[in-house]
Amino acid sequence: MKPWIRHAAALATFVAAAAAQAAGLVGSTLPAGFPSIEDTSLRKPLIGFGAAGAVTRTPVIFIHGNNDTPFPTPCNPLGRIQALAQYLADHGYATSELWGVGYQGDQCDLAADQTRRSSIAHTNAANVPDLRRFVRAVMEFTGARRVDIVGHSLGVTLAREWIRQDEAQQLVRRFVAIDGPNHGIINCSPDPANYFQAPAAGGFTPASDVCQELGSPDTPFLRLLNGRNGRNENDGPTRVLVIRNGDASFVYFPVQDGVIAPVPAVDSFGKPTDFSRSASLRGAREIVLTGQGAYDLVLGTGHLGILNSPQTWQATFEFLNDRSRGKDD
Repeated sequence: MKPWIRHAAALATFVAAAAAQAAGLVGSTLPAGFPSIEDTSLRKPLIGFGAAGAVTRTPVIFIHGNNDTPFPTPCNPLGRIQALAQYLADHGYATSELWGVGYQGDQCDLAADQTRRSSIAHTNAANVPDLRRFVRAVMEFTGARRVDIVGHSLGVTLAREWIRQDEAQQLVRRFVAIDGPNHGIINCSPDPANYFQAPAAGGFTPASDVCQELGSPDTPFLRLLNGRNGRNENDGPTRVLVIRNGDASFVYFPVQDGVIAPVPAVDSFGKPTDFSRSASLRGAREIVLTGQGAYDLVLGTGHLGILNSPQTWQATFEFLNDRSRGKDD
């Protein structure tokens, strides 16, 4: 074979391999033809990721937590839920089956006012309209009858509140709830030692909007979401997997979590409260992990590390692809 033919063949092979690899990369944009959805709080188009193409599996929608993004942005270097989506792509999912919604923008607005972290724009209730329209758009774009959801932190309660408001249990086949504030967060107390109350630390005072929702297991929001005696925590046909931290998570445990110092275990009403099992859901399958701070390469925290954990990624993949018969089959 002549050298130029060998070179051309090698180049063709390289181009084909590069194209195949690119086809399996989770991006940071939404595809052409996907509707532009206005973020109800920011008055800008929602950011997110997804792709056009054939869909053979149930599409998965990834929902990040508070003060986060679906992928790294200039104002947020974390955005690790995209990496979890990439893990699924590396294990057989098409990128057209993987969708991420950014319901708080790129977080660049926080530079002007850190208390926006606890403001109305960052609450569950304020972001349900964004999620509602995104889920419907994904279903219409892909032709799917149902979706799977993977949520982290606030993304867990956001998904649950949307399902509750819309009675959308039939639309969600499986739900992976990663370290979500289902029974409140520890950061909202009036205790002077709760430094998260400071404006520079987010302004998580008992009166702040996020704390009005999540500052105690007994807030009106969580009482409605969880139902009387917790009976509504896992109702309906959706199969649920909880993955939570069992040793350290700065929003639930009164212990050091990476570089983040602990605050007292006191709720927004000033009542001593154990939040250590806040991420649990009655009736759901549950995996409890420890040492997850090793996977947060920036702050060393369990709460962020668990989203970037190989254990979480593998458990998520196995749960979404479990072929054993369940109430959704």
